[in-house]
Amino acid sequence: MPGRVRPATAQLAAIEFLLLDVDGVLTDGRIWFDGDGREHKSFHVHDAAGLAYWHRAGGRSGFLSGRGGDTVERRARELGVHEVILGRIDKERAFDELLVRQRLDPVRVAYVGDDLLDLPVLRRVGFAATVPEARREVLAVAQHVTDRSAGFGAVRDVIEELLRARGRWDEVVQKDGRP
Repeated sequence: MPGRVRPATAQLAAIEFLLLDVDGVLTDGRIWFDGDGREHKSFHVHDAAGLAYWHRAGGRSGFLSGRGGDTVERRARELGVHEVILGRIDKERAFDELLVRQRLDPVRVAYVGDDLLDLPVLRRVGFAATVPEARREVLAVAQHVTDRSAGFGAVRDVIEELLRARGRWDEVVQKDGRP
């Protein structure tokens, strides 16, 4: 159960930018290291498809993570993510910088986060979403909790909500997800 009231459909329809935490949102939060010390993460194809639909509908996107890594940078490139902000523990400052670069008002941003570092951003955006596994303090400020778990299509849930608010989801379905 989210802690704050869900925004009106008109406010959701006005979202221009989808900002995502990585570990615990786009991934299930687990990190694997191979014998050579290389980091490995798992990403879900439903989230990737959702980002493609979001971009086709004119939305912009970004990753905001306290960690970094080649894996995340590669995935962002593959998905056409507009902003990739990695290795930033002070997410609020990074968010302020993003707002300036992208010429955005915070109310036009949706953010999906799951842990304490995400709280300052979640409190300021127009749509604050999280995953069922989020920390209790995050659930208390969220306006939406996804049905799917982190790393298993949770981001797609948020994108579908935003596209429905814009009246664009039926178009995606009618085209069977194709451009």
